[in-house]
Amino acid sequence: MGVGRFVYTPILPLMHTQAGLSADAGADLATANYVGYLVGALAGILLPALVRSRVVLRGSLILLTGTLAAMPLTHSTTVWGLLRLLAGVASALVFVVAVGSLLHHLREHPPHLSGWAFGGVGGGIALSGLLVLVLRSAADWRAAWWAAAALAAVLAGASWNLRPEDAPFAPAARSKAKARTHRWFGALFVSYTLEGVGYIVAGTFLVAAIGQGSPGWVGSGAWVLVGLAAVPSSALWARLGRRWSRPGLLLTALVVQAAGIALPALVGGTAAALGSAVLFGATFIGVSTLALAAGAHLRFPRSVALLTAGYSVGQILGPLAVAPLLRHGYHQALLLAALVVLAAAGAAAVLRIGFPHHMVVVGHTAPEGQRESTGEARTASAGPDALAPNSAN
Repeated sequence: MGVGRFVYTPILPLMHTQAGLSADAGADLATANYVGYLVGALAGILLPALVRSRVVLRGSLILLTGTLAAMPLTHSTTVWGLLRLLAGVASALVFVVAVGSLLHHLREHPPHLSGWAFGGVGGGIALSGLLVLVLRSAADWRAAWWAAAALAAVLAGASWNLRPEDAPFAPAARSKAKARTHRWFGALFVSYTLEGVGYIVAGTFLVAAIGQGSPGWVGSGAWVLVGLAAVPSSALWARLGRRWSRPGLLLTALVVQAAGIALPALVGGTAAALGSAVLFGATFIGVSTLALAAGAHLRFPRSVALLTAGYSVGQILGPLAVAPLLRHGYHQALLLAALVVLAAAGAAAVLRIGFPHHMVVVGHTAPEGQRESTGEARTASAGPDALAPNSAN
């Protein structure tokens, strides 16, 4: 899923220079992928049987690989948009099945183990970036897509026999007691939705932005660093969340991420570009880990589903919001994205005020990180970025 969804980022500069793709069209293709991802995520939420289907998993793996292989067969932006839409749907379904399997079969294991598994997204990002870095001097954009398809096919084969989660024996019992957590959840929802808007701009255009003022290899190299930094990040933030306040950690991660996004726009040079990649990669999965864990702790009805939906809508709005700025390059878009992430940090700061770390629900003390229900935590964390090992033990 990390390859199928995110390889577009390092290939985008090649498509600009070799395939005649305009900046506006590049943003539209990104949006198509995010719309598809939202559709796939909602399907996983509304139709829980999909999460338990090996047929859905295998069909989505084939579809995702096929969309990568088909990209070089046309120069039509309409067809490219359709392929990226389908890739988004398939990516979400692959992820939601994998999440259900992971959280079901590792239920009794330490949460950091799930965090390492979620780092597979970062591994896919790193591999795709390395692939494009190697090919950019010896081949064109078509070869990059075909190589990505081959890599996705190898990884699909390795995951072909993944066992989805088992069907539940009975519906999970729900407590009738409701905690008064609306104000905290409202701040969390705003923060996480704004993060979706800001993070996705960097996630889509970071390589192209770095490539504007750095040697050709730096952009793809930075994307490799994003993936490598993302691999351990979910496990690290999950572990920190057991020791320190999640709202405080969320605020910290968002401020660090905003600095990383703004860095290549404010400071030129290779060092700034690579530093930006590390800061961004180390935080974008961690923010999801912390936000979804905080939402589950608040026991707000359907918290994970609502947060995931807000985040997904934010991803759709991000490229659209910066599209008018892309005519002047990518630096203005990155600065706007950094400001949006800082606004998300502001909402996280509000979340810290009086946050119920030891929440009591009608005489019942809920342990920290306790989720609302087994079914919700497994089926609703359907975002690529909906990575919440702490909230789904």
